Amino acid sequence: MQTKPKIVIIVGPTAVGKTELSLELAESFGGEIVSADSMQVYRHLDIGTSKPTRAERDRVAHHLIDIVDPGEGFSAARFDRMASGVIGNLSGGKTAFVVGGTGLYVRALTGGIIEGPDEERGRRYRETLEGESLEELRGRLMERDPDAAARIHPRDRVRIVRALETAVLTGERISEKQRRHGFRDVRYEALKIGLYRDREEIRRRIDVRAAQMIESGLVGETERVLSMGYHEKLIPLRTLGYRYIIRYLKGEIPLDEALRFMQRDTRRYARRQMTWFRGETGIEWFHPTETGPVKGRIASFLRIR
Repeated sequence: MQTKPKIVIIVGPTAVGKTELSLELAESFGGEIVSADSMQVYRHLDIGTSKPTRAERDRVAHHLIDIVDPGEGFSAARFDRMASGVIGNLSGGKTAFVVGGTGLYVRALTGGIIEGPDEERGRRYRETLEGESLEELRGRLMERDPDAAARIHPRDRVRIVRALETAVLTGERISEKQRRHGFRDVRYEALKIGLYRDREEIRRRIDVRAAQMIESGLVGETERVLSMGYHEKLIPLRTLGYRYIIRYLKGEIPLDEALRFMQRDTRRYARRQMTWFRGETGIEWFHPTETGPVKGRIASFLRIR
């Protein structure tokens, strides 16, 4: 029987330390990194997406970074196709280290994906839900898809919105699609490593990193992207840091307030990421400082003595 390719997946919330540890691991095991980050795919957006630096990309080969323009759509299905192509073309027995915080991308790669509405229709629908509370969204989902509402954690806004989006825009419940699909498209033998820090530690790291983004030139980067003709309503420019820097550039808020909003929304995003990953199966959790145990687990997985 043909064996499946082995891949190592490293997930966790933003600012937990995925980049630093994945570089060390990929170097140690002679691997290459496949980014599973929905924002790092976009060209020109470097500081606000915390892309690996040029020096870091020179240390270890990275894939699926800077592959589309900000005006292009990018989906989990497209990520799945491109990441599978990269993994299939790695030479010399190199191991793919799939690294990122976009849980849907990881799920697509490890078990297949349910095709939903096209990205533009989905974006417009999600915008209509931005002002609604979790309780309101969950009430909507109970009416549209009670099976999904019962299964999804009541605080998991990402999954609730996705289930609503599927039901409203495709006319079919996501619970029915999932039953039919079964997520049986298992093409890889995957070791899933999750990185965690306690809440206060993550909070401090997020706050420091957001401040460093502004010090490193996030305002200038945002001005350059807008001057290239990219509209502020594009998906990547509505995320975390960029949306508030744009408000600052328009004179709506001072820079220190933009920073506070960035920090607040990034902390909320990190919590949503952890909610998603806690709902996934097969993840083995480590603190990023547990380098030895992580290397030992990967060596065992790859059967390296």
